[in-house]
Amino acid sequence: MRDAEVSQRLLAWYDQSARVMPWRVAPAARAAGLRADPYRVWMSEVMLQQTTVAAVTAYFQSFIARWPTVQALAAAQDAEVMAEWAGLGYYARARNLLACARAVVRDHGGVFPASAAGMRALPGVGPYTAAAVAAICHDEPAVVVDGNVERVMARLFAVQAPLPAAKPELVQLAGLVTPDQRPGDYAQAVMDLGATICTPRNPACGICPLLGICEAQHLGIAAELPRKLANAEKPVRQGVAWVAARGGLVLVERRAERGLLGGMLGFPSDGWDGSVQGAPFAADWQNLGAVKHTFTHFHLILQVLASDSDANPQRGEFMQLNPDDLPTLMRKAYDLAFPDKTPR
Repeated sequence: MRDAEVSQRLLAWYDQSARVMPWRVAPAARAAGLRADPYRVWMSEVMLQQTTVAAVTAYFQSFIARWPTVQALAAAQDAEVMAEWAGLGYYARARNLLACARAVVRDHGGVFPASAAGMRALPGVGPYTAAAVAAICHDEPAVVVDGNVERVMARLFAVQAPLPAAKPELVQLAGLVTPDQRPGDYAQAVMDLGATICTPRNPACGICPLLGICEAQHLGIAAELPRKLANAEKPVRQGVAWVAARGGLVLVERRAERGLLGGMLGFPSDGWDGSVQGAPFAADWQNLGAVKHTFTHFHLILQVLASDSDANPQRGEFMQLNPDDLPTLMRKAYDLAFPDKTPR
């Protein structure tokens, strides 16, 4: 396999087939001298972690409309950003988003570092995001490796060692075929290939620009790669949430900044996240049933208890609540407690 041929084929394909995304500069515009905005690329990459382009696009456009610059985001209230993030999941990413924006404004005059090493020094920025911003925005030949790139490399070189043990080898191989010319377009080309043609199931090898130089396709094992070790079964946790309403207001509390759903609004709860705090007030709580939710490392069964008592709460406060501001778990509890969507 000629390493240069890989990048040449992928770039030629990308020039014709690049996906249109609100944070992306199209290859023709890029060739004409337009450069991608590091703020937009960084934000999109943070949002895209463990999430699809289809799910992210509307959130990205909403964030950019509300906070069009890194200075605007850095000045935002934590609660506002968390509420806007609700539904994207993995809320640590939203906390990292704010921490990074504030560091860029405070320490770099509102300008993102131009190198992967500089980006890597920012809070919450990992190797992949740092490399992506440096390559896409500044044409640094940084090695950009996400799940799509891992899959393409595993098939291109027929790497049969299972993930995650194969990661270092896949990164090394990705580096071998990363070109010095147009590395940003190349990085996006590989990601597009993995998302649209070299897909996890039923890869479309017949129309792949790497047809004929892909080792796994030649061996007839493309669909089998990358191999993965069997995932351990997720444990199941149990917990309780207390939902109380009076006069159209709902009892909620702001969760601690660190930990699961950090910084988010939620109902007083107990048990599932390691906390032991008990009910917000003594009452004859009615069991409404349970909601189920899956986090990265465990499944959750959350019992939802309700009361309309006039007792003063020891936790949280009654407030007007927009249920769209709740994280998905708490929204499930809200929908169970208020099937007509209107607290009384």
